Amino acid sequence: MQAPPEKLGSFYLGAEYDLDANQLQEAPVNYDARDLTTHAVCVGMTGSGKTGLCIGLLEEAGLDRVPAILIDPKGDITNLLLQFPELRPQDFQPWINVDDARRKGQTVEEYATATADSWRKGLGDWGIAPERIGELLKTVDYTIFTPGSDAGVPINILGSLAAPKLDFDANAEAIRERISGTVAALLSLAGINADPVRSREAILLANIFEHFWRQDKDIDLAQLILSIQTPPVRQIGVFDVDTFYPQKDRFELAMAFNSLMAAPTFQSWLQGEPLDVDKLYFTPDGQPRHSVFYIAHLSDNERMFFVTLLLENVLTWMRRQSGTTSLRALLYFDEIFGFFPPTAEPPSKRPLLTLLKQARAFGLGTILVTQNPVDIDYKGLTNAGTWFIGKLQAERDKARVLEGLKGAISQAGRTTDVDYDTLISKLGSRVFLLHNVHDDGPIVFNTRWAMSYLRGPLTRPQVRQLMENRKPAAQEFTSSSVTVTPVEAETAPAPSRAAAPAPPAAESTIPEGYAATPPALDPSAEQVYLPIEVDERTAIRQLAQEEGAQIDVKRARLIYEPAVLGMGEVRFFDRRRNVDERLVHAMLAQPPGGIGGVEWAQAEHLSVRLRDLLRNPERVDAEQGPFFAPAPEKVNKASDLKSAAKDLADWLYYNSDLELKVHAELDIHQEPGESERDFKIRLQQAAREARDAEVDKLRGKLQSQIDRVTEKLRKEERELAANQSDYESRRSQEWIGIGESVLGFVLGRRSSRALSNAASKRRMTVQARQDIEESEDQIADLKNDIKELEDQIKEGADEITMRWAKNIDDLGIEQVKPRRTDVNVELTALAWLPSWLVTYHDGRRQRTATIAAYALPKS
Repeated sequence: MQAPPEKLGSFYLGAEYDLDANQLQEAPVNYDARDLTTHAVCVGMTGSGKTGLCIGLLEEAGLDRVPAILIDPKGDITNLLLQFPELRPQDFQPWINVDDARRKGQTVEEYATATADSWRKGLGDWGIAPERIGELLKTVDYTIFTPGSDAGVPINILGSLAAPKLDFDANAEAIRERISGTVAALLSLAGINADPVRSREAILLANIFEHFWRQDKDIDLAQLILSIQTPPVRQIGVFDVDTFYPQKDRFELAMAFNSLMAAPTFQSWLQGEPLDVDKLYFTPDGQPRHSVFYIAHLSDNERMFFVTLLLENVLTWMRRQSGTTSLRALLYFDEIFGFFPPTAEPPSKRPLLTLLKQARAFGLGTILVTQNPVDIDYKGLTNAGTWFIGKLQAERDKARVLEGLKGAISQAGRTTDVDYDTLISKLGSRVFLLHNVHDDGPIVFNTRWAMSYLRGPLTRPQVRQLMENRKPAAQEFTSSSVTVTPVEAETAPAPSRAAAPAPPAAESTIPEGYAATPPALDPSAEQVYLPIEVDERTAIRQLAQEEGAQIDVKRARLIYEPAVLGMGEVRFFDRRRNVDERLVHAMLAQPPGGIGGVEWAQAEHLSVRLRDLLRNPERVDAEQGPFFAPAPEKVNKASDLKSAAKDLADWLYYNSDLELKVHAELDIHQEPGESERDFKIRLQQAAREARDAEVDKLRGKLQSQIDRVTEKLRKEERELAANQSDYESRRSQEWIGIGESVLGFVLGRRSSRALSNAASKRRMTVQARQDIEESEDQIADLKNDIKELEDQIKEGADEITMRWAKNIDDLGIEQVKPRRTDVNVELTALAWLPSWLVTYHDGRRQRTATIAAYALPKS
């Protein structure tokens, strides 16, 4: 089969299928991606080909750069990562099921070769080249996350307890819904079945969350446990908290969570990537991501806990997005049994129902998959605009599907006379009924061959093997924060302990070149102290990691060294681009040593804020300091600092500009402070919307012409029918006339009038035949006109799609420069920088290292 041309926004799912003839048709089935914004349901029994259909749909979404979060309770969707562009037997071999090979009477190697040949042929039969697999791998980042396990990429659930970054007063109802879901999930994990309205546990936790989230403060499990014991709110309803929930009872609840948190198996829930939906949909550089959440290894309580947290986070992310009619992202839920039942109310049900009702406005499509339609709530079924129906096992399943279809059609304000009952009964393996409320009627189709190897559910060891090289590397300390200086060598071997006894009392505690008190300066010279961000223990750990071995620490002393700190604000204003951005600069420069002033061009940029600065040094103890280096000669008076402030203002004016990346055709620019990743994501969405709008405009323009020609065609067809009727009548009259003439001739009644009538009837018959031929020619011409217009629509849509695919990266750069009055220097001061001076033995000699204790310059 010849595959249709690649078109963004159109998912190639298979080809139409004739159920009566049991025969595959040539017409490809292309599904409009935007229709997924009204959500989809896929139902089918085991062996119906449901997984193959869904894998194919997700592959098409990947090629269209649509990100997705995929919840995988069984492990089938992990097959998305088994993509082998070269289709070599050695690529398939590690994933071959040994039992399948044995049943075939083949070795694993033979079965891998046969599988590779089968996949190459299957893809070829559907017109899919191996290069298409390679393109998919380049387009989408695939990651398998394993909550509560390090088999894949672990996920840190603490991010789900963070404040939702929404204005509480403006979004109170939505945030309280998230609080309710989060509390229900936490209580279910702790084995507590609590009613969100009547349960004391749920009400107390909800009040704790609201207290912190109203202040935009994050909360973690440790803080939650402490807050249960000592609530931050003193009254719940009309009762004080101790009356509503006595302290003794609260202690039992706190102990339940503490036992959960202290369990070794729970530690894996607190490691890995944060549960950040934005990062789950896109990589740091803006590449679309398909994040597979493998939860087959979890208990029922753990599954419900995690799925609920994930869904609540997806809801919060969704509400932060702008509205769109194009498909922005997908949420795919494989085998939804138990999470969206028709009668019970598990914690996962409310956020799912909310997504089905509200996500369309934000371009978030939800796909629910199940073997049994009775597993899905009826209200959820009626909210699905697309139905993929495969072979069903039981009559009650078919009855539920028919009930849901009827509700969905009614919800869309439409009626139908299609006999869905008969159609569903005839379905076979890999043959599906597609009902889409956006189309005129249902389509029966055969699914295309999946580009991913469908080997069945993966086990945890296989997931570990698959993700071995994809787990993020552990962060390492940079060596820029550590300066090591060798000192006098010691002959005694270094002890094996990390810490050494206190130094002898006779040894001086003040480092050479430093003083125990700050230098005396002109009172008019402003001085500030940078806060300590790295404590002693952290500094020693960094040093040990830098050395790569255990070290014997003799002492650690706090020292302060001078520098010049300048803090200024630069405003960038551009009325045309609606830009009004203020950037704050904290610049740290070395004191001038020779002729000239401070070299601001060589300064480093810090992340410190004006309110973070201290007016006095931080103290440790008499032996550890702090100790102070001498003050520089050229910046110890107010006049010196005033001159440095003027130089800083000049430097900021001449060297500050705000670069905006601009897409001219879309008239979109990168917002100040917007990351490259976020701009790329926004640009892709705008391009997709522009592409869809342009295609719709083209279709609307040419469709009106098609409608006019179609109306002419119908008129001509009516005229043809009339001409054919007239022709048949004329022929009958002509034959009657001929019979009368022959009879008259036989009887000897020849008449010139009879001959004239016969000739006239003959002429009218010929004229009627000519009218038929003329109508047939007109009909053929009109059909050709319709085909040409339809071809124009297809060619135009393809051209628009290709053009947008190419020009999305056509970015220009615009610079916004500040005005002189837009530069404001807020502070120029002598800054004292804290560091740890560590004396240690590395096993060969005694050394010292200076480790910065303040926030390091921004890279």
